[in-house]
Amino acid sequence: MLKWIKGGLSAVTGMAEPEYGKDYFHSVSDRVKNKQPYRETTREDFFWQAPDHTNVETVISYFSDLKTGIFGFAQIIHSNIIGLHTQSQFTFRIFDSKNPEDLNIWTSTKLENFYIKDANFYADNLSFELSEDGESYHIQSSVCDLSVIDLHVKRLVPGAKIGDDPASYYGNNIDEPWGSMRHVFWPRNACYGTIKVKKEIVTGSGDELSSGDEGGEDEDEDEESGESEEETDSEEESDSEEVEITYEDRTIILKEEDPAISTFIMAFQGMKPHHAAKAWNFMFFHSEKYSAVLMEFTTPKSYANTKVSAGIITDDKEVLALTTNNVVEHLNSEVDSVGWKVPKNIKITFKGISAKVKDEQLESEKGNGEDEDGAKKADNEEGEEEDGEEEEEEEEEEYKNIAQEDKFDAIVEGPLDNLVERIDVMGEIPNFVKNIVSGVAGTKPFIYQYADPKSSTLQINGGEKIHGVAWTEVTFISESDVISEESYNEA
Repeated sequence: MLKWIKGGLSAVTGMAEPEYGKDYFHSVSDRVKNKQPYRETTREDFFWQAPDHTNVETVISYFSDLKTGIFGFAQIIHSNIIGLHTQSQFTFRIFDSKNPEDLNIWTSTKLENFYIKDANFYADNLSFELSEDGESYHIQSSVCDLSVIDLHVKRLVPGAKIGDDPASYYGNNIDEPWGSMRHVFWPRNACYGTIKVKKEIVTGSGDELSSGDEGGEDEDEDEESGESEEETDSEEESDSEEVEITYEDRTIILKEEDPAISTFIMAFQGMKPHHAAKAWNFMFFHSEKYSAVLMEFTTPKSYANTKVSAGIITDDKEVLALTTNNVVEHLNSEVDSVGWKVPKNIKITFKGISAKVKDEQLESEKGNGEDEDGAKKADNEEGEEEDGEEEEEEEEEEYKNIAQEDKFDAIVEGPLDNLVERIDVMGEIPNFVKNIVSGVAGTKPFIYQYADPKSSTLQINGGEKIHGVAWTEVTFISESDVISEESYNEA
């Protein structure tokens, strides 16, 4: 069967994909090699695309209060499955990283009567609007009584994207791709407004239960215990008779004159998640004067384990650099009860050029290294790439050819000991989507979210280490790199 036919079938059925190789993945990073990768975003960059084929599109505004250690995010997820079923969800998280037991609330609500108008999104009791001047968002939601929000997000530095077209494409023809991945950013913003939440209070004999517990890990334990469904139901009925649940009203006010710092992202994934990536790393760091953002995914072996990495460093006025040659190190990792090798610390090295460098300067600096790099690339094409190692070596060689005064380096380091949530993605997605994804062998998606209120540091160009707050998400999707006949079994 021809590869393009296989690609079309897998896009519809959700089956695991064959090994196409790197020629079938067109990375946005490749299109900006030896060029200035940073481009400032426009208002139009944040228009919803909403095509009629399988895709997931999202906008998310993260916020972090440097003084209180409160983190959170507001997100709209808009999905279309095989062009047959469209659904939208509003999710909200608020977490006190200094007092995790006191405040950790998560809500996820299906939206009704939703519609899109350019950059704006509306639904019953919800609006997500971009101002006409493209400088701010206004987010209002009362779709869930447990989390009612009215937030303003105002840009402090210009938006950022990789190149003129910030998308990576999947398929043998970049003009007619069978999938894509796209991200645009507002890396540093002011966030202010009002958040009203209801914190669950559990009393009675069930006091040992956490008031903020969402039950994710308890569900896993029930499955492993082997208890029958009847026994579990009986126990739940018994517990419900003894446990009383009440709610405590909380209001969090973020003042305009003393706002939280926000990172805003719009993302588009124009294919099934397990086909697009096998793993993700996401992080933002904020201090009084600086911000750092990393968004990175690695394709499955189907597309040669190719890494696409976007790093953005800003001060409080401008983007200092957008980097695509980044290294994420998971440190002191241990296998957890789910089976993933989960890190205890993280180190992210950003490598690139100053945002002020022009394409013409880079062209003149390529020098004698071009022939050597070209020969090395040709040699690599003769054999199979393993885990993207050859690609990273090529990037390192290209980086060496850049003039020292144009280079930009930064390092973010921090602990991952303050777990906000381990999210079982299969437990969160709609059944319609779950039935498609669950048949693919080796797919076991979990997101690990961490919030650090004080210990993370940013070091720019070898200077002093700057302390700040950090939010990190480590996502595992595909369990194995091996493509086998079993992978195609959807029974």
